[in-house]
Amino acid sequence: MHRTNDLMSPKKRELLSRSWRKEWPCSSQIPRGNRFLRLSCLGLLILLGIEMGHCGAQFIDKTEGRGPQLGATHVQRWVAGVILRAAAGPCTGIKAYIPIPTDWPEQEVTTLEEDFSPGVRVSYRTVEGTVRQMVVEIPFLAPGEEAKALITTETRRRVILLPPDPSIFVMPDRRKMPRDVLPYLAVSPGIEATNSKIQSLAKQLLASEGTAWRKVERIYDWVRDNVKYQEGPFKGALAALNDGAGDCEEMTALFIALCRAGGIPARTVWIPGHAYAEFYLADPQGKGYWFPCQLAGTRAFGEMDEARPILQKGDNFRSSLNPRDRKRYLAEELIATGNPPQVEFVRRLLAR
Repeated sequence: MHRTNDLMSPKKRELLSRSWRKEWPCSSQIPRGNRFLRLSCLGLLILLGIEMGHCGAQFIDKTEGRGPQLGATHVQRWVAGVILRAAAGPCTGIKAYIPIPTDWPEQEVTTLEEDFSPGVRVSYRTVEGTVRQMVVEIPFLAPGEEAKALITTETRRRVILLPPDPSIFVMPDRRKMPRDVLPYLAVSPGIEATNSKIQSLAKQLLASEGTAWRKVERIYDWVRDNVKYQEGPFKGALAALNDGAGDCEEMTALFIALCRAGGIPARTVWIPGHAYAEFYLADPQGKGYWFPCQLAGTRAFGEMDEARPILQKGDNFRSSLNPRDRKRYLAEELIATGNPPQVEFVRRLLAR
């Protein structure tokens, strides 16, 4: 499960809860088309099931096709935002931050509708290059007044398929890694990659013979075989290792910590109700690719069939409210200078 902030009750709730104290219980991407297809009519694009968008180096290489392959498209529509009520008197200086989906190589996001009350100011920003937030500002709410800021988005997620030949990939050379990959070798909140026990286990797991792919898979299998799924408050990778138990967040954190300890970049992918991991390997020419794997739930290593939208990638962000505070996930946050309003953060899947 994914816990959105430190104010949650320990009792599990569905991500789609309308309360800002919601919790996420655990549960089991658009390649750039060729020039001809980009110039084809929309009807032909839909007919062929090919989505236009921006493709990062971690996905299909049009000339060689070595990296992850993209398959069928899942389409979902979600409503996200916030509803506030001045239930205990006038409210002033309200500011809320809501994470919303953004484009990734495997995901295209379109805003279909914005529903904002009069007097509500809404802007959008990107945090550290990977998180898109809706920023809601309300200068004043009279007693008993209600205000809302809701957006409806459509996400088109492509299934990620295994690369044609996983055996070609090698351990990445830190000296040749892109700058935006290097942070995923460092420590993050709850991902204690420099801990001696984690370092020792990573060295042991990576010492065996085999391809780089098989070495990472050995870490993956070890975590799934040795950490029993158990829901509870987030305790981090080291605690999951010591206890031999944890939920999707702990299992994902431990896998990431072990990868990083072994010099393999890895990061968390957050979706509604779940978290999984991505790891980074290079081809023989040094070109790097990100590959997904799901630690809790159905086995999925190097591939991912997921319809829910990606909300964030990464696990070490500055808090919107306190830049000195580091968060593994940027949850919904709110501040108010006057009376605190009654808050309902919304994230809801729409029926098609």
